[in-house]
Amino acid sequence: MKKISSILVLALMALMLASCGSTKNIAYFQNSDSIYYEKSRMLYDAHIMPKDQLTITVSTTNQEAAVPFNLTVPTPYTMGQRTSTSQPALQSYLVDNQGYITFPIIGSIKVGGLTKSEAERMILEKIRPYMAESENPIVTVRMSSYSVSVIGEVNRPGSFQVSREKITILEALAQAGDLTIYGVRNKVKLIREDATGKKEIHTLNLNDANIVNSPYYYLQQNDVVYVEPNKVKAQNSSVGSMTTLWFSATSIVISLASLLYNILK
Repeated sequence: MKKISSILVLALMALMLASCGSTKNIAYFQNSDSIYYEKSRMLYDAHIMPKDQLTITVSTTNQEAAVPFNLTVPTPYTMGQRTSTSQPALQSYLVDNQGYITFPIIGSIKVGGLTKSEAERMILEKIRPYMAESENPIVTVRMSSYSVSVIGEVNRPGSFQVSREKITILEALAQAGDLTIYGVRNKVKLIREDATGKKEIHTLNLNDANIVNSPYYYLQQNDVVYVEPNKVKAQNSSVGSMTTLWFSATSIVISLASLLYNILK
């Protein structure tokens, strides 16, 4: 009995030491007092990528002057009822693989690689010749397909729409309910596809406060964040699938041993 008690005490102490040693990998921004924040002084602006869905609105002093530039989606309320008071939905523009869209009157224009502000200024300059100076046109560009995905060891994995068209990796993880206790915080993977279709995987360390200076701190549309499980979760996963089998086998062995003991004594 004493031997069993000693074994249990030693096992408990080993477990406590292991848990104490692993806590250093749990906290974010562990070196926040020693990093140089000047590099993080930037305002991120998303760039338009192939396959993005854009909503482009042209507003003018005379509303009729903007009608040719605002394509609407045909609905039972708008077809044949141009005087309807219902607000028609604007048709979105799909950016093709070369970064082009086809805009009314103007034709094919390249918006890929531009920020929203740059695209607005370019479209504005192209439509000015078709309007009187008194119209004072305003162009508004919005991305209607900006989303990121978070998978792996998080509490709520999934894809999330980004209404502000700007999101950091920490905000994305917050949308996913943060990492579980089993998530590896110093080896978070970011899978990114550029405008040419090239895929890259970048490793980020959430324990290091220098992540705020990283060019990958802000996520681009369609980024995928993957949090891998630590060794404990991996081991538990492999052991868990065999737990029922082991318990069944152990019960059979114990029953047979008990039966033999009763027969032979």
